Amino acid sequence: MHFVVEDAFWQLFPEATIGVVVARGFDNAIHADRTAALLESAVHGAAVQLAGIDIPGHPAIAPWRAAYAAFGVKPSKFRSSIESLLRAAQAGRLHAINPLVDLYNTVSLRHLLPCGGEDLATIQGDIRLTRASGDEHFVALGAEREERPAPGEVIYCDDYGAICRCWNWREADRTKLTSLTSNAFLCIESVSPHAGAQVKAACADLADLVVEYIGGTATTAVLSRTISTTTL
Repeated sequence: MHFVVEDAFWQLFPEATIGVVVARGFDNAIHADRTAALLESAVHGAAVQLAGIDIPGHPAIAPWRAAYAAFGVKPSKFRSSIESLLRAAQAGRLHAINPLVDLYNTVSLRHLLPCGGEDLATIQGDIRLTRASGDEHFVALGAEREERPAPGEVIYCDDYGAICRCWNWREADRTKLTSLTSNAFLCIESVSPHAGAQVKAACADLADLVVEYIGGTATTAVLSRTISTTTL
């Protein structure tokens, strides 16, 4: 199994950086109280820093709004995951979900980068970051009705369909991380130029937290236009 960032993506975002953490053999049902406490601390710190801040103009958010507009969606309607996360932290409504999600949300808040994850047991074929044809199957997290991506929309997908729409806006229900997940693909993204070191540091942080809190192993990779494939 591989993760491939396709040329259609790089043509639109040649300076993007995509970090990958592959976590295997962990127990996502242990130490939930500890990961929840870690997230709570990160949320409190972010809320203090964001007090009175206009989120759309925040330097971690503005590039993502421009990126979403570049592939044809309205940024105020389709918000990047980092914008949604910061808004939730600012409003005090970001809560624990499960240990692995709590860990990547903690890293997202620490490094101000979008983070997401998929259960590798649910993936069919390779994972690809590309632009949609518009006929990909997709049912959003917690939904029942299918909503296919728009043609040209940036998506993560596998051989079955889309697994995350609008780059990092909405995850698919079929690939979500649960308490039963033991192997996962995690990604950390930047659309800004020269962000390789920042993404690499965030990946290392997440890999260390996974092993420390829920066990197993974690490997990392950082992809750019010159290195666009990694083994999962």
